[in-house]
Amino acid sequence: MTSTTSRQGVIFHGYGATPEDHWFGWLADRLNQTGVSAHIPVLPDPTAPDPSRWAAASAEALGTPGPESIVIAHSLGCITVLRHLSSLSDPWRVGTLVLVAGFVDKLPSLPVLDEFIGDGVNLAGIREHVVSLVVMRSDDDPYVPTGHTDRLARLLDTSPLVVPGAGHFLATDGVTSLPHVLEVVL
Repeated sequence: MTSTTSRQGVIFHGYGATPEDHWFGWLADRLNQTGVSAHIPVLPDPTAPDPSRWAAASAEALGTPGPESIVIAHSLGCITVLRHLSSLSDPWRVGTLVLVAGFVDKLPSLPVLDEFIGDGVNLAGIREHVVSLVVMRSDDDPYVPTGHTDRLARLLDTSPLVVPGAGHFLATDGVTSLPHVLEVVL
């Protein structure tokens, strides 16, 4: 995704998910209908994620983003995207960055991800490269404590957008479309 001549969207799934799950396909279809070229890369072995393999996949899918870039990530995909962005050298810019159920701290409910999460992400300088930033969370996420997403928002100098009753934004939570993301992107 190195071209900056038209708006392009990349949607990153999270732990245990595929591009076909939850609201990802719905969002990609809606973006494509509005003229935004959207795709959802496959992050390898989503039920046993390896940080270096996910980093390579996200680097291949995103490259060096430009002002026309729209990046949307869910859950563990947020850490993956943020790590990629923090590794970039100037100049780079993201037009819109949406982090859904994001976090950078270990999750009490999912200790299996402790090694992947490690010490989190160095977020220094990321906010200055993002034109529009939204950190979205639910008020009843069973996996990511609300305080974790609120802390991520604070570290990125923004306030979280709270979607009541959305759980972890999974299909099993009834979330198969996510108009909130479409609204902030368009």
